[in-house]
Amino acid sequence: MNLIDPIVAFQSELQQIRRDIHAHPELCFEEQRTADLIAAKLTEWGIPVLRGMGVTGVVGILKNGSGARAIGLRADMDALPVQEINSFPHTSRHKGKMHACGHDGHVAMLLGAAHYLSRHRNFDGTVYLIFQPAEEGGGGARRMMDDGLFEKCPMEAVFGMHNWPGVKVGTFGVTPGPMMASSNEFEVVVKGRGAHAAQPHKGIDPIMVAIQIAQSWQTIVSRNKNPLDAAVLSITQIHAGSATNIIPDEATLIGTVRTFSTGVLDLMESRMRSVAEHTAAAFDSTIDFRFHRNYPPLINHAKETAFAIDVLKSVVGDDNVDTQVEPTMGAEDFAFMLQEKPGCYVFIGNGEGNHRMHGHGLGPCNLHNPSYDFNDELLPLGATYWVRLAESYLRAA
Repeated sequence: MNLIDPIVAFQSELQQIRRDIHAHPELCFEEQRTADLIAAKLTEWGIPVLRGMGVTGVVGILKNGSGARAIGLRADMDALPVQEINSFPHTSRHKGKMHACGHDGHVAMLLGAAHYLSRHRNFDGTVYLIFQPAEEGGGGARRMMDDGLFEKCPMEAVFGMHNWPGVKVGTFGVTPGPMMASSNEFEVVVKGRGAHAAQPHKGIDPIMVAIQIAQSWQTIVSRNKNPLDAAVLSITQIHAGSATNIIPDEATLIGTVRTFSTGVLDLMESRMRSVAEHTAAAFDSTIDFRFHRNYPPLINHAKETAFAIDVLKSVVGDDNVDTQVEPTMGAEDFAFMLQEKPGCYVFIGNGEGNHRMHGHGLGPCNLHNPSYDFNDELLPLGATYWVRLAESYLRAA
């Protein structure tokens, strides 16, 4: 690997920063301590700071030379409402909150790049260091954009990165086009008429209607959607009833839909509504249908992806960059930024979990798992990628 020596020398401080953030996790739009830490470090290193976009967002503005070009590098910084079961020294000090997705490491890697770039200004233009709140369900990317991120920080392209457990340390994964799916939620309330369970003919059983809807919905995936297009429709909750001898008035279906394109998502929502309405009507019942679109699909731009791949290969070698990584049905609100600006999102391998200190939980080192911990070995690697990406994009004359 072609790591940058001064960043490697700075790794111990980055590790301290990362573990401090891990020990003090903050949920979406509550990242005040984290934002204060980031802003203090950037200011210490002579980087002007813009605060308050997306409530707690921080943007470092690093200019050099007279070039008009600009690039954005983004790291998310919020934690999850998870009770950590690790017991090593930097375990979460806040009950029910945990950095179970590695955003603490994402912040530290970008800070490592900021530290180096502030001292070795081998670029001509502007690097915007975007520390984004509320990725975990809060849509912090969109909130920053609504607050004028791209107007106040006019960048040509924006890039993101996420650690990926189970993938070897020293390797990266990326693909042009769809990389992560859209995230959407539905809640359908079937309204029937309650009755005694021994006299079902006197009521309209919403549970049976809900069962019919649930089964019929799966034919949308298998019979309405093009088999070459990916989609997931998962019913994750069914709520109904309060006693064994009562047919309830209502039954509720809750779940998620994931797709890699807006067109398929439009089809899924339309057909789900139609099937539910007509199925309910066939049983003389009605429905209340709610479908909420959270995050759009994350779609990498071809030109910027090719550029990122070249940079990655220069850092870790051709064999350590998977340029056709399998997309995931997980979602990421960096997708909002890629709808407005060209750019690319990559995965950086986090290993199998062997890096975890004594005292880690017995569960797997997977994202959103209470035994997870970010691999500090990635800190100089991720920071090196950010630096080489910025330097190459804003290459000095």
